[in-house]
Parts: sequence; structure tokens; C-alpha cells
Amino acid sequence: MIQTICICGAGTMGSGIAQVSAVAGFRVLLYDLNTEMLQKARTAIEKSLQSLTEKKKISHAEKEAALERLHFVNDARECIADLIIEAIVEKEAAKLDLFRQLAAFNSKDCILATNTSSLSVTSLAEKTDHPERVAGLHFFNPAPLMKLVEVVATPHSSDRTIQALLELARKMGKTPVLCKDAPGFIVNHVARPYYLEALRLVEQGWSDFETIDTLLESSGFKMGPFRLMDLIGNDINYAVSCSVYEAMGRPERLQPSPIQEQKVKDGELGKKTGKGYYAYP
Repeated sequence: MIQTICICGAGTMGSGIAQVSAVAGFRVLLYDLNTEMLQKARTAIEKSLQSLTEKKKISHAEKEAALERLHFVNDARECIADLIIEAIVEKEAAKLDLFRQLAAFNSKDCILATNTSSLSVTSLAEKTDHPERVAGLHFFNPAPLMKLVEVVATPHSSDRTIQALLELARKMGKTPVLCKDAPGFIVNHVARPYYLEALRLVEQGWSDFETIDTLLESSGFKMGPFRLMDLIGNDINYAVSCSVYEAMGRPERLQPSPIQEQKVKDGELGKKTGKGYYAYP
């Protein structure tokens, strides 16, 4: 039974998952080596919970209880939990190092979940000592608002691991979807044409960012592809495109865009850097 959750990585996604977990009643450890990131995460979570209180989505008592369940740590030895959720940099080596380090401190029943959106969960699992305890738990940004969670099973994931993650997502008020490990899982695979075709139209001079966004939003999409990429982060979105492209055998239709590649090189990652396809105050 999952009672304590440790989320590793205090960025936007990690802090969002931590907030969701605390509101759902779990004891939460938010771990990051960077104390400045931890302080930013604390401030962001407090602000978000206050906003939910003002909108009467949660009561003042619920907000205070959630904050009491949250603990911010920068020492890996404090990361003792029933479930580890990593939300760190999209590099396999870094994720593996983290899993191996934390597995040494935790019980044999601790589940290791990755929030990766672009790496092979199977590859991660096969390089750990207990692959049956490894699975994907893919939240979407912003985690407190987005209902969908992909629970990603590898050929090695035990039924206990998968069922525990499905139950956890439901307790968080999320809608879990079970999927097999595959390039992009379900959502990111399906979404590639949404981003790449829009980028292709700009590359070929047929249209511009704002016109495409406006047209798609007026046709019923909640957010156009360029505003959505800016929200997700061009670095993350580009990494997913590259991963799916390579894993699928480099089909021309999935070739990553040079426009987005340049955005990443220039540090124009979207909202989190103040500039992407649009400028943000």
C-alpha cells in the first residue's frame, strides 16, 4: 500500500506531481539537490494551493493539511518511500543513477516510476536490479489540472506494480490509461503530427505561428500547437520528437523540425524561459 511518495526533481512537473500527491492525502517528499529549486517549488505550490482555495476548489483546512504533508529534501538518504517518481532531466544515465542510488536506501517493495515522455521504460527497467518494480507514470503538464495519466507497463513490470499505480492515479483524481511501452507511448505518438505538420507549414512559408494557433483554436482545439509547445517546453517537446523519430526508424513524416531545433539551441524554450514562439512577460 502506497502511503509515502518521493518525487525527484523540483521543476515544474515534479512540483506539480508533488502538489497533486499531497492534496490526495499522501505523505510527500520532494527531492532535489538544488536548494534554490526546492524553494521555488515550495513558493509555486503554496501559490497554487492558495489560488485553489480562493476559487473554492479546496477548503482552507485542506490546503493547510496538504502543506503539512509536503516535505522538501536535498539529501538522497531521506528519500525513503513506498513509491519513487522521477521527474528529472531526460537522460537515461541520470535516471538510472538515481534509481540505483535510491533503491539502495529503500525496501524491496518500493516501486520505481519514471515520468519520462521520451525514453524507453523497458530499457530503464532492464538496467536495474529489480525490473519488475519499474514502470512509467506519465503525467501531463500542468499536472494539477491535466486529468490523464499514462501508466506504462514494460514486459517486466509485475501485476502488483501496475495495479498499485493504477489505483494511485485514481486516488489522485486522475484518469489512468494503461499502455505498453512504445515510442511516445500513446499521447505523444498521436500528437507528433499536430506539432510537426504545423512546424512544416511555417518551414515552407505557408503560414506563421499565430495564424496556425488561431485557426486550430477556433476549430475547437483548446490550445494551438505553438502555444502548447511553449507551455510544454521546446526542449522537452523536441526531445520527444527526436526519440519517436529514431525509435520508428526515421520516417520522413516524423522528422524533427529545424525550427524547433534552433529554438532549443537559442534557449528559447517557451514560458519557462520567457521566450519561445511567443514572448512572455
